[in-house]
Amino acid sequence: MASLQDIRRRITSVEKTQKITRAMRMVAAAKLRRAQAAIQAARPYADRMRSTLEEVAASLGESGAEHPLLITREELRRVEIVLVTSDRGLCGAFNANVARHLQAIRAERGSVTELSYTLVGRKALEFARRRQLPISDSYVGIGNVAYAHAAQIAQPLMRRYAEGEVDEVVLVYNEFVSALTQIPRDVRLLPFAPEATADEERTPYEIEPDAEKLLGVLVPKAVEIEVYRALLENQAGEHGARMTAMESATRNTEDMIGSLTLTYNRVRQAAITKELVEIVSGAEAL
Repeated sequence: MASLQDIRRRITSVEKTQKITRAMRMVAAAKLRRAQAAIQAARPYADRMRSTLEEVAASLGESGAEHPLLITREELRRVEIVLVTSDRGLCGAFNANVARHLQAIRAERGSVTELSYTLVGRKALEFARRRQLPISDSYVGIGNVAYAHAAQIAQPLMRRYAEGEVDEVVLVYNEFVSALTQIPRDVRLLPFAPEATADEERTPYEIEPDAEKLLGVLVPKAVEIEVYRALLENQAGEHGARMTAMESATRNTEDMIGSLTLTYNRVRQAAITKELVEIVSGAEAL
């Protein structure tokens, strides 16, 4: 059985860990409030941008106007996957879940001859290096997400798709639902093709100066907005997952401290009882 000094040392160590986990939980909760407000503000804009582009592209398709980023290729020989994770750990299964989702996508696309990866976040880069995956680009240390980060990531992807280097771009990230729930998602980023709206009435648009110039501005902006949304979803999900993980860790330290304290008292009581027995035995011997 461990000595009283060893148990006391363990209790002190767990108490220090508890202070760290409690502080990290408070920091994550403060960051989560800001990140949650940012993603809630960005979602309506991103949804409206996509729906507007779908309506405009569908209306202009009949007139022959199109954009290179809207053209769907029948044969998918080269696919680029954009994996978004966090830079830091201590956030439970947040990064493991999106990595597992990526593995499922890789298994489903076994017929694709070539897969390449754009990695956002240090954990994504470590995941790809361990498995020796072909890396096109990597972005780490982003910190607080800004629109400039999304543009920096999206522009090389759009260039490679327009030049025919890749036939499809898939965005894989964690969608923020709540502090307890983050759902891995995969979204086709390119081609940014409109969905079929045959059963819906199309809104008529009058384009000035012409459709090509409108699409030239609208399509790249929509792609950047989609990447920006994914970064914000990932940021909010990371803080929520870390807050939940640190709250669970704090509860575990409380349980450990209680258990160690009980053990400490039992060992101390046993030592006192032993000393008393020795004193009484010695007195009787005299």
